[in-house]
Amino acid sequence: MKIGICLPYMKAGLTRADYLQWFRTVEAGPYHAVSCGERVHGPTYDMRIVLAAAAAATERVEITPTLYVLPMHSATQVAKEVATLDILSGGRVKKVAVGYGGRPKDYAALGARFEGRYGRMDKQVVEMRNVWGQQELIEGGGAIGPPPTSAGGPMLLAGAMGPKSIERCAQWADGLYAWSGNGETHELNNTFAMADAAWERAGREKPAYRMGGFWYTLAQDGQQKLYDYVYDYLAIAGPEIAKMMADSVHRSTPDAILEAIDNAEAAGCEEIFMVPATAEIVEVERLTELLAKRQGAR
Repeated sequence: MKIGICLPYMKAGLTRADYLQWFRTVEAGPYHAVSCGERVHGPTYDMRIVLAAAAAATERVEITPTLYVLPMHSATQVAKEVATLDILSGGRVKKVAVGYGGRPKDYAALGARFEGRYGRMDKQVVEMRNVWGQQELIEGGGAIGPPPTSAGGPMLLAGAMGPKSIERCAQWADGLYAWSGNGETHELNNTFAMADAAWERAGREKPAYRMGGFWYTLAQDGQQKLYDYVYDYLAIAGPEIAKMMADSVHRSTPDAILEAIDNAEAAGCEEIFMVPATAEIVEVERLTELLAKRQGAR
């Protein structure tokens, strides 16, 4: 199972020096890829620019957006951004995760319509692939470049968990980005089982690529920091749900984190993204040490 790490993007006060330290430390570690998420409100950094900086500062790791809230954007512009990032990274954008998002205020801030986003994304992925395939969208306008380094563009993974959304995504996605905040085997198994069934009903010959993710921390006083991070992240859902979810996460010790990694592997994840609760560089340094011990014990 390949292991990637999500870059911090939701903490106020991050600087160029902070990000360069993260890029270099991840590049020197055992990580397969770096990712970044997308949020609009709050002290969040722009996913596209963070990943472009990561592409420029690294040579080895894959660059994976996780994820574009696609219906907030122009599909053609996203296709152009991804292809450009792929070229500037030297062909290291192998996968792109896209999802619907659940934050109406983020949509409103970008002047996008929240309603109808499910059907809109079905059409958007077709448009993106047409752009990557150099098909003319506007009669007489010609192809929209640049073409990505791989014919047809990167894999598109759906960030979906519910049965209805997974059923829709089975028509067009190359795989699933399955989320389990605490890295639980049964949650990942359930999501992948829904995907397998949906892929079969859709007549897909190739099985869904299985990518997972969970929250963790190895910072000092980590459990409190993990709680605070998850609570703040989910505050939009209301205090009761935010507290319930924050209470449910506990991957804040080496043993607990190793258990979650093993859980993901047992669920058949081909790739897992570790999402740190803080922007402290120890999140990478200590995780690197932990992964080396895990590898050595095998």
